[in-house]
Amino acid sequence: MASKKDYLHDPVRHIDITQHDVVAVVEAMRSMAYSARDLARAADIFDRMLRDRDCAVILCLAGSLISAGLKKVFADMVRCNMADAIVSTGANIVDQDFFEALGFRHYIADERLKAGLNDSDLLDLHIDRIYDTLIDEDELRICDDTVTKIADTLEPRPYSSREFLIEMGAYLERNRPKAEDSIVLEAYRKQVPIFCPAFSDCSAGFGLIAHYQKRADSPKVSIDSVKDFYELALWKTRQTDTGLFMIGGGVPKNFAQDVTVATDIMGFEARMHKYAVQVTVADVRDGALSSSTLKEANSWGKVDTVYEQMVFSEATVAVPLLVGYAYHKGNWRGRQARHGNQVLDAVTAP
Repeated sequence: MASKKDYLHDPVRHIDITQHDVVAVVEAMRSMAYSARDLARAADIFDRMLRDRDCAVILCLAGSLISAGLKKVFADMVRCNMADAIVSTGANIVDQDFFEALGFRHYIADERLKAGLNDSDLLDLHIDRIYDTLIDEDELRICDDTVTKIADTLEPRPYSSREFLIEMGAYLERNRPKAEDSIVLEAYRKQVPIFCPAFSDCSAGFGLIAHYQKRADSPKVSIDSVKDFYELALWKTRQTDTGLFMIGGGVPKNFAQDVTVATDIMGFEARMHKYAVQVTVADVRDGALSSSTLKEANSWGKVDTVYEQMVFSEATVAVPLLVGYAYHKGNWRGRQARHGNQVLDAVTAP
C-alpha cells in the first residue's frame, strides 16, 4: 500500500518576483490585444497607486493562492510597503500562510491525481487535495491546535479577526517561523492590518471551536465580524484615497468595496476607491459578486471609473507579472508605512 511519502515528495516553490524583471514584457503587452492589453493597463494602474503618496492600497486575496506558490509575492508586497491593508479569506492566511510558517509545506500532485481517481486513497492517508496541490491533513490539525493554544492564552472577549491575527503574528515572532516569508509575520512586523471577514471558515474556525468547547460556560475568545467591518471603515476614513488590488472575488472583494458605503452610514464623507484592479476567472453573466465588473461597482458608489481594470486571467499567471512590473519599476521605494494596526489599536481599544 502507498504511504504519504509516495505522494508528498515535491514541495511547491514560491515564485520570487524580485529575481525576474518583467517590465519589458508587460510594456510590450500594451500593444497586443485581449487579456494582454488589459493586464498591461492593470499593471500601470497598480504602479500609479504606488506613485500616488496619498493613496493607501488594500490587497484582497481569495482562492487558494498561497498553496499555489504566491506566498513570497504577497509577503514582499507587505515588506516593501506595496500593501497597506489586507482583506483575505481565512484559508490563505491561516490554512496556508500560517500553516507554512509553522514549518509545513504544500506539495505538487502527480498529474494523474488531478482527475480525482485517487481521492479515496488520499482520504485514507489523511492527504487533502486542492486540484494539483496536496496537504498533509495531520499537519493541518497541528495548525488548528496552534490556533486553540493562542486563543487559550488571550483575555476572553470578542476580537476582530485583525486583533486575533496580530496575536498569531506575535506567536510566530516569539517562536521563530519555520519557513521563510510569511504574510502573517511580515504584517505583524510592519503593522499592516489583516482582515478575514469569514475567519471561522478555515483552520482558525476549527481551532476556535475547540477553544469554545473547552471553555464550556466560562468566558471565551470569540470573533466579532461587525468589529472587522467597523475597523476597516475607520481605517479608510483616515486615508486620503484608497486603491484596491484584488485577486479573486468573494467575501474579500465585497468587504473591501463595501467600506465606502459603511463610512457614509457612519457619517463620514463617502469617498469611492480611487483605483481598482481585479484578477479573476469568474464569469460576469451569472450576477455573482466575484465577477461583477468594477464599472458596476461604480453604480453602488464603491469604485471610481477613471482608473479601474478587470483582468480575466488565472492568478498564478497574472499576479507575478502585475506585482513584478510594479516592483521593478521601483515606485514603491520611499513609500512610507502607514502602521494601520497601531492606528486602529489606539481608537478601538476594548
